[in-house]
Amino acid sequence: MVPEDRREGPGADERSAQLQAAGSVREGCDTLAAQTPCGRLQSRRARIHQQINKELRMRTGAENLYRATSNARVRETVALELSYVNSSLQLLKEELEELNCSVDTDTPDREGTTVPMIPLGLKETKELDWSTALKELISGHFGEDGASYETEIRELTNLRQAVRTPSRSESGLELLTAYYNQLCLLDARFVTPARSLGLLFQCPTQPCRYDSLTGVPAQQRALAFEKGSVLFNIGALHTQIGARQDRGCPTGTSRAAESFQRAAGAFKLLRQKFSRAPSPDMSPASLSMLEQLMAAQAQECVFEGLALPAPTAPRDCLAQLHLAQEAAQVAAQYELVHQALIQPPVCNYVPFSWTTLVHVKAKHFRSLAHYHAAVALCDSASAEAELLEQVFLGPLPPSEPRGLVLPQEYEERRKLGKAHLKRAILGQEEALRLHALGRALRRVDLLQAVLVQALQCSLTRYSELDLEDDFFEATEAPDIHPKTHRTLEVRAPSFSRVKVADIFHRLGPLSVFSAKNRWRLVGPVHVTRGEGGFGFTLRGDSPVLIAAVIPGGHAAAAGLQEGDYIVSVNGQPCKWWKHAEVVSQLKGVGDEGVSLQVVTLLPSTEQPSTGDRRPALRGLLRNQKECGWGTSVPVRASPRPLLGWGRKTKRDKTAGGLSPASQP
Repeated sequence: MVPEDRREGPGADERSAQLQAAGSVREGCDTLAAQTPCGRLQSRRARIHQQINKELRMRTGAENLYRATSNARVRETVALELSYVNSSLQLLKEELEELNCSVDTDTPDREGTTVPMIPLGLKETKELDWSTALKELISGHFGEDGASYETEIRELTNLRQAVRTPSRSESGLELLTAYYNQLCLLDARFVTPARSLGLLFQCPTQPCRYDSLTGVPAQQRALAFEKGSVLFNIGALHTQIGARQDRGCPTGTSRAAESFQRAAGAFKLLRQKFSRAPSPDMSPASLSMLEQLMAAQAQECVFEGLALPAPTAPRDCLAQLHLAQEAAQVAAQYELVHQALIQPPVCNYVPFSWTTLVHVKAKHFRSLAHYHAAVALCDSASAEAELLEQVFLGPLPPSEPRGLVLPQEYEERRKLGKAHLKRAILGQEEALRLHALGRALRRVDLLQAVLVQALQCSLTRYSELDLEDDFFEATEAPDIHPKTHRTLEVRAPSFSRVKVADIFHRLGPLSVFSAKNRWRLVGPVHVTRGEGGFGFTLRGDSPVLIAAVIPGGHAAAAGLQEGDYIVSVNGQPCKWWKHAEVVSQLKGVGDEGVSLQVVTLLPSTEQPSTGDRRPALRGLLRNQKECGWGTSVPVRASPRPLLGWGRKTKRDKTAGGLSPASQP
């Protein structure tokens, strides 16, 4: 589906500003999607999705009844109903394909005529209720009141609601990227191999995501499917942004090429990181095809940039040779895409218009390669024969004999150029024939105009070379060696450029307070100051770790142990406090002592009420080091105080924490 540009009325900006001022709209979300042509198109697709979902449920129920009953009359009735349901599904899928194949007729004004591109529609979704599952998990595992996190859950819900209709701009991409980063934080905090948020993403009446190509609803009990769908939408949004660029100017072609490169990178990353997706559009075969398609469209943008008329210098032979090689490169890539489109299982769910359009483009650019080669042959001098051989024959080792020798005389080059024009004309006529075969493509006047214009140029040039006394049979024109002078690299999405704050920041640092760890809350514990201090040493930041407890000291008497994390000082939550903040707070207490609350990490296989603390501490610190969340603490306990990060060690003075030697 080629997205339509949003033509908003005079009051659109005012309404959008009012919504923004009310704080109900996120930046990057299309606030007027329902009123725009694209929004109406999405609404039609959503209605078709709902009808397809209804028919699928009816078919499932009918199939179950057919298998369960042994009554012949009931089975006959059910079989008849199944035929009706399958017919309805086929009609709905054809209607959805018509929408997906609809072409944008409301495009921006362009300086030249360009071939339409193939963008992707977003994986649409419905609203989900996060509150119940998250509140239960916060209360059950984290030991906090889940109802107190209503604000965080509402913020997450609003963010997901906003990404359902992202704007086709950099703001929309940033919005999707921010949601993806939040999903990564949710994955790190709430998901374990034994526990997932699957209940949030599977509901019998409200499927999570719809397939972008077929419209069939897809479900999977995994947060990874939601992340993969968002990554797919990032790639799809890049294709929409690239397809709506004005490629009649150098800036537009450059931006379009970059957008398609980033789309290919998103699909490549999705193919590498996510597997066993339940929807056809995220299968490895589909993602590989989409990656090739976007790379080919990016290469097409490179050719269009080179083919733009130069403002200063006239078109010379070398420029024509470069255009011939670039066109051959584009044609070769589209031929590979066409082979991928006609292979099962991709051919079973990809719109037929895509296959036809890619085939037409392959023929069109192959013909353009022959046309520009013919122009170079007819306009070149004998001194440029070496360049011509590189175009037609490709680079060959000096020791390998050449089977074809290019003519040196102008008349011979004219005849060979005429042969290339003949191949160009035949290819362009074939492209027009394929264009006429596609019902959806026949309505694309822009594509037909491009093909007719290219054919007319070839016919005009051929008539100039066709002499009255030219009765000989033209030689067979060789193939053009594909080569690009601008190598395009697939660009993976840069998630780090969009900084997000953890919505569930109040739960504590992820290094400790996540579903992957188990802990026991201890306290409040009252610790008084002795002659040598409190009797423990602190280390680290957010949260601060009790790195050592002096045997026989006040901390040991109060029940504190090595490996505990301080989460509260005199009733003040300090999960995110730095080392210096905790030390300063402890130094400021008087003889009455301090009230501390700590958490004790437990082994993952142990119940919260029992267990040795040190193995759990060692496992956690090892995980911290692997994940890069912080500097690990040595496994062995040291009788002398352990110092904080970046502090010098002195045996007679503790600089990194409180010890018997410290005198606050």
